[in-house]
Amino acid sequence: MQQLTPHLMFQDGRAEEALKFYVELFGGETILLLNYGEEAGELAGKVQIATIDIAGQQINMMDSSAVHEFDFTPSMSLFFRCESEEQLDHLYNGLMDGGNAMMPKSDYGFGPYAWLADRYGVSWQLSYNPNA
Repeated sequence: MQQLTPHLMFQDGRAEEALKFYVELFGGETILLLNYGEEAGELAGKVQIATIDIAGQQINMMDSSAVHEFDFTPSMSLFFRCESEEQLDHLYNGLMDGGNAMMPKSDYGFGPYAWLADRYGVSWQLSYNPNA
């Protein structure tokens, strides 16, 4: 049982869109998807809780039932160790579609690396170290 699970809270109702995007891009799977029922009013059909698996790591996701004065921040990121530079390129190109590079893909002295925020505002670090 995984004891520590990243939890992504979406305020714009796009959690299900994001989880499908991540599962397809990373080749993961959806483990759990529960949607709010009709009694939730405007949230009906949105994600109450979902769990996806990417490379053996479970990530929880939800659409927030309350409006908050905060959103995703780059100070917290998901770090992904790629198995090849081709995988890094694939993930970088997919996540950059509507995203923003904070550190564009380059070799910063420790192998190909990139740090970006995707179209949902989630921060990702992608790294490939051929010597690791």
